[in-house]
Amino acid sequence: MRSLVEGGVLLTSRALAAGWNRASLSRRLKLEEWTRIRRGAWAEPGRDVDLVVGLRATQLLNPRLVVSHRSAARLWQIELPYAAAADPLDFTDPELILRQSLDGLRVHRVPLGQAEVTERWGLKVTDVPRTLADLLRAGPRDDALVAVESALGYRRVGERRRAPLITPAALAVALEPPLLGATRARNWHQLVDRGSGSPAETIARLRILDAGLRPETQAEVRTPDGRRRYLDFLFRAEGLAVEIEGYAYHGTRDSHRRDIARFNEILQCPEIQDLRRFTAEDVFHHPAAMLTTIRSALSRSR
Repeated sequence: MRSLVEGGVLLTSRALAAGWNRASLSRRLKLEEWTRIRRGAWAEPGRDVDLVVGLRATQLLNPRLVVSHRSAARLWQIELPYAAAADPLDFTDPELILRQSLDGLRVHRVPLGQAEVTERWGLKVTDVPRTLADLLRAGPRDDALVAVESALGYRRVGERRRAPLITPAALAVALEPPLLGATRARNWHQLVDRGSGSPAETIARLRILDAGLRPETQAEVRTPDGRRRYLDFLFRAEGLAVEIEGYAYHGTRDSHRRDIARFNEILQCPEIQDLRRFTAEDVFHHPAAMLTTIRSALSRSR
């Protein structure tokens, strides 16, 4: 039976075609503790049913489906806010014919060019430009902009530092086809800040902009000894700096020590009268409190 396995996945249909009867197959799967992924697909014993295995099982059952949208972003190591293992798996049906409801799946029926499909981890997946264009067209806005800014920059995803995956020019080209949502996508694209360093920073900027505030982003200041420092946000007229700390902040004692020294240097810059720091928890779960703090600091500076 192991000879019928592909990428850790066994299809019931393959086993039946190879001569197994349903009763014998069911007993063998139970005895060896295979894990049911979805109807008609099983993970071999000892195999975790992770994102790749779940996507592979679905694609083996429905070969024309292409991994896309949020699932494709995760395969490309593009960051997303609120990504969770329980998220539906995203696929695009380029033939526009799959209409039945499939448990745990989100199937998009939109045109897809052959040149926009590539392979990753043995799966058919939309390439990076098409993946980002799909996210911008489908929304929501915050998810799409987090993904775009992640793909445009160097990011630490998991244990590895990942290089930029796309250029602004390539993304602009991907947004040209007149698919549904293209106009909205191009409008959201204008909000992209290539200097954003984390999903929390992207979301913080969007919350600040939505509140009608317009700070400088990635603002350069100089310490008294002439060294450059770059701030996430700066309300220059009021002398208020705002810094966002991501989830991976202060990974070691040395990095923590460097961060403290950096913040002390920032406070010594002539342009800075006040510095407010917010965690990713503040940004994602308490944005109203963050904005209240920023507004209060601004009012005291005027």
